[in-house]
Amino acid sequence: MATPELTALMADIGRRARAAARRLAIATSAEKQTALRAMAAAVRDTAAAILTANAADVAAMRAAGTAASFIDRGTLTPARVEAIAQALDDIAALPDPVGRVLASWQRPNGLRFERVATPLGVIGIIFESRPNVTADAGALSLMAGNASILRCGSDALGSSEAILAALRRGLDAAGLPPDAIQLVPTKDRDAVGLMLGGLNGSIDVIVPRGGKSLVARVQSEARVPVFAHLEGICHVYVDREADLAMAVTVTVNAKLRRTGVCGAAETLLVDRAVADTHLVPLLTALHDGGCEIRGTDEVRARFAAAVPATEADWSTEYLDKIISVKLVDGVDAAIEHIETYGSHHTESIITANEATAARFMARIDSAIVLHNASTQFADGGEFGFGAEIGIATGKMHARGPVGVEQLTSFKYRVHGNGQTRPL
Repeated sequence: MATPELTALMADIGRRARAAARRLAIATSAEKQTALRAMAAAVRDTAAAILTANAADVAAMRAAGTAASFIDRGTLTPARVEAIAQALDDIAALPDPVGRVLASWQRPNGLRFERVATPLGVIGIIFESRPNVTADAGALSLMAGNASILRCGSDALGSSEAILAALRRGLDAAGLPPDAIQLVPTKDRDAVGLMLGGLNGSIDVIVPRGGKSLVARVQSEARVPVFAHLEGICHVYVDREADLAMAVTVTVNAKLRRTGVCGAAETLLVDRAVADTHLVPLLTALHDGGCEIRGTDEVRARFAAAVPATEADWSTEYLDKIISVKLVDGVDAAIEHIETYGSHHTESIITANEATAARFMARIDSAIVLHNASTQFADGGEFGFGAEIGIATGKMHARGPVGVEQLTSFKYRVHGNGQTRPL
C-alpha cells in the first residue's frame, strides 16, 4: 500500500509530465532534434560521472549476488556510454513521425479527410537492469512528441540518475521542459503500482522492459494500455533445403551472440529429411560454443552430448547457453510446433526454397519472422528505428520493435467549406 507521501510524489510527477506533454505535442522537428543532439553531447561530456555512478551500482549488484546476466545488462563501459550518445544522435536523424498524413480522401459532398499522426501523450516505462533504457526510452518518446516517466530497477538507479541529468541538460538547452523526461526518484516498489493505475489519468500507455515476472505483473495490473511481450521463446527452423554452412552460422549467432536478449533463439527445429547431414554439424557448433543441448530421444541418439528434453523445455525462455532441439517432418510440422509452444516474438527459417519460406512467413503468427537471418536482429536499431523502447507481441496498435512511429496515435482532420449534414 503506497504511503500518502509516495502517492503525492507520484501524482506530482504525473501532473508535470502531462504539462510537458502539451508543450512537446507542438514542438517543432528542429526543437526536438536540437534537444536530442544536446543530450548526446551532454552524455559524452559527463561520461566520467555516468561511469562512476554505474561502478557503484555494479558493485552493489555483485555484493547482492545478482546473476551474471543481469550484471552484464547493468554494466556500462566507455564504449557503451558512447553507444548511448550515438543512439541519441541516431534518433535525432530520424524523420519526425508527428504530423505525418497517414491517409487522405475526399467525399462526394466535398469534405476532405486526413488521418494525421499525433503523440500518444505520456508514456510510463518500467524497466530493470539496463541503464541505457533511460536514454533510449526518453529520447524515442521525445522524438514522437511524448513526455516520459521512467521507473528503473533499484540496481540501476544511480546510473539512470546520472544519465537523466545529461538528458535534462539537453532539454533545457533546446528550450524544452526538463519535465519531458522524469525518473521516479525512489526504490519503493509501490511506485510501480501507482504508475500501473495511470496516475489519475496522467499516463497514456505503459511499456515494461524486464523479466517475465515484471511483465506479467504489468499486464495483470495495468489500468492503461500496455506495449509488451511476456517472454521471447524464439525458434530457428532448418529446412530440408537449407544450406548447411548458412544454417550453422545463423543458428550459432541466433543462440550464442547474446543469450540474455529477448531475441535469442531458445529452440532449434530441424527437418527430419536432413537429420543425417545437418543435425550433427549444427549441434557440434553449438556445443563447441559452450551451449547445452536438450534434445528428444532421436536427437540424443545422433548426438551423445545432448541431455533429455522435457515437455517444459519447449516453452522455456532460457536466457542462457541452453537450447532445446527437435526433429520435425517438414515446414508444416515446424509451424505447428511454433504455434503450440512459441510466444509470438521472433522466428527464423533457413531455406533456399522461396516458396517454403513464404509459407512459413505467412503462417507464423509472430511479431517478427525472418528468412535466412538470425533471430538476434529482433532489435529496433537493426530495423532502422534508431533504437527501440521494447518489443511488442500484442496485436493492437504496435507490434514488433516499438520505435518512434509506434509511439504515435492519430486523429482525423476534416476540411469543409460550409457543409452541413442533411436532416
